[in-house]
Amino acid sequence: MAKTFYVTTPIYYPSGKLHIGNTYTTVLCDMLRRYKEMRGYDTYYLTGMDEHGKKIETVAEERNLPPSEHVDEIAEQTRALWDRMQISYDDFIRTTEKRHKTVVQKIFEQLLEQGDIYLGTYEGHYCMHCEAFFTESQLGEGATCPDCGRETSKLKEESYFLRLSKYEKQLLKFIEDNPDFITPESRRNEVLEFIRQGLNDLSVSRTTFDWGIKVISNPKHVVYVWIDALSNYLSALGYLTDDDSLYKKYWHGDEVVHVVGKDILRFHAIYWPIMLMALDVPITFRLHAHGFYMMKEGKMSKSKGGVIYPDTLMERYGLDELRYFLLRELPYGGDGVFTPETFVERINYDLANDFGNLLNRTVSMINKYFDGKVTAFSKEGTDYDASLRETCEQTIKEYTENIEELKVAEAIRSVWKLISRTNKYIDETTPWILGKDDSRRAELENVLYHLSESLRFIGVLLRPILLDASESLFRQLGIPQKLRGFDTLEFGTLDAVETVSKPSPLFPRLDVEEEVEKLQRIIRGDDAEESEESDEEKATIEDFVKLDVRVARVVDSKAHPNADKLLVLQVDIGGEQRQIVAGIAKHYDSKELIDKHVAVIANLEPVTLRGEKSEGMLLAGSNDDELEVLTLDGLNPGDKIQ
Repeated sequence: MAKTFYVTTPIYYPSGKLHIGNTYTTVLCDMLRRYKEMRGYDTYYLTGMDEHGKKIETVAEERNLPPSEHVDEIAEQTRALWDRMQISYDDFIRTTEKRHKTVVQKIFEQLLEQGDIYLGTYEGHYCMHCEAFFTESQLGEGATCPDCGRETSKLKEESYFLRLSKYEKQLLKFIEDNPDFITPESRRNEVLEFIRQGLNDLSVSRTTFDWGIKVISNPKHVVYVWIDALSNYLSALGYLTDDDSLYKKYWHGDEVVHVVGKDILRFHAIYWPIMLMALDVPITFRLHAHGFYMMKEGKMSKSKGGVIYPDTLMERYGLDELRYFLLRELPYGGDGVFTPETFVERINYDLANDFGNLLNRTVSMINKYFDGKVTAFSKEGTDYDASLRETCEQTIKEYTENIEELKVAEAIRSVWKLISRTNKYIDETTPWILGKDDSRRAELENVLYHLSESLRFIGVLLRPILLDASESLFRQLGIPQKLRGFDTLEFGTLDAVETVSKPSPLFPRLDVEEEVEKLQRIIRGDDAEESEESDEEKATIEDFVKLDVRVARVVDSKAHPNADKLLVLQVDIGGEQRQIVAGIAKHYDSKELIDKHVAVIANLEPVTLRGEKSEGMLLAGSNDDELEVLTLDGLNPGDKIQ
């Protein structure tokens, strides 16, 4: 019987669109699931949405929607995104579903009945964003939340509490006795330090809002989001239901891995295991808390415009390119930084040059010298063959050890060492010289076989990471399905190579300057052209006179169909009508500027912002709170501003 592997993402909060930070967790779990499946495991992958709480209620109110409609919309968008990204999940749990609510209510009543939950009163500082209370000593400067930095509010309310203190010593011993329970080690040490300071009982219900699961025995209370959310890992498997076969199979199986961001480490490393101890459910999971994807300026922020979304990258560059960057660039135990330069470099150098060009050269040489078919393999070939074979074997070992330890970036780097070694093998064996000597034809065929077999190893190891490129590699080299599995990775297993008649590039090279500039505009936001950051270099008169600044009359204006911040203006610049897209929708109604005379820069290169062409730039003044478009009603359209 196959071993089991159950992997989960945290269930995501549907307050808005998911960025690449959320996407990393989902792609990492997808990669782990595909790897384990390739190793013969019976796998189960769970993801979903955490849809209750005051914050959701507030966001829905701001959108003039019932909370149910808001979460339905975000859940649909999220599932559509994961489907486009070919995420191989088995179940998408939503905490608003009846199957989940019923289990949560049973858990709460069981813990209440056995005295692990009790009724009391809570008074403290509450962060709505984090759905958490904090003591005075835990608060940041100005009574701010220690986790997210936002303002907290002081609340006093009747609440049920979970007796964390009762299980403090038991949990501490469990973590100390199981050094691999929490990874990386730095996160484990962080949790141990927190527990050793003493655990206060945890508030697990609310009476100040209704959007949540009601406590059956006291319906004025709703179950607090963390009892609610954490239970999803069991409710999705049918725990406490008539059909608990998945629970028995996977929770009590061979491997269970929870993958979360470091910001929710405490909830998963302390509250969740204590809940399981109180329920007498075995703690079978391993917890991996990874770092964040940051921008150069710090954490991603939708409000500040410093954010990048997965669909943007995927649609412009491709799914494999996105997956590779996300999995390769976040170091084990640390944070990663998204920069346009690094993203483009990874595509051009790692994917297009190192990997893609290796396949292209190999297929081309097999076609040129052997009409697309190679069969010979000899262990008595060139002086460099044994070294290449040893690198293949060592790569499998390093790759496997790293993935099993959840060091995915390191596993990918080990594959690229093999790619580098294989490229070097071409330079060492010089097949273009061998091809000129008929007496060395067998030696040449053996070299090309070694290249093909090394590429087969690379393709198999990259299957969980690069979904399309690995399949293209197998197709171009004619690798049969039966030799694409992990258990076939023994050098010399490949009987023959029969290539396609013409190689096709795995990854097209990008224009670095063009793509970096494009990504910088995306990161700055839709109104990037109106918010170019000035640098320290002084502008000269010559710089200024290059700009053609003119008076324009606004003929028409409408909201941008795909961006809330933007207005699409039709302007008359002295007999010539143009379209300008401006990031002013938060400050001006779509019809407010019609017939106004405004200042525009008329000689900029046209750009496309969210699908709408912009042929100039509107001038405006702003401070932290206000923005005002520069109007010149005393001048005529087309007049030049100097």
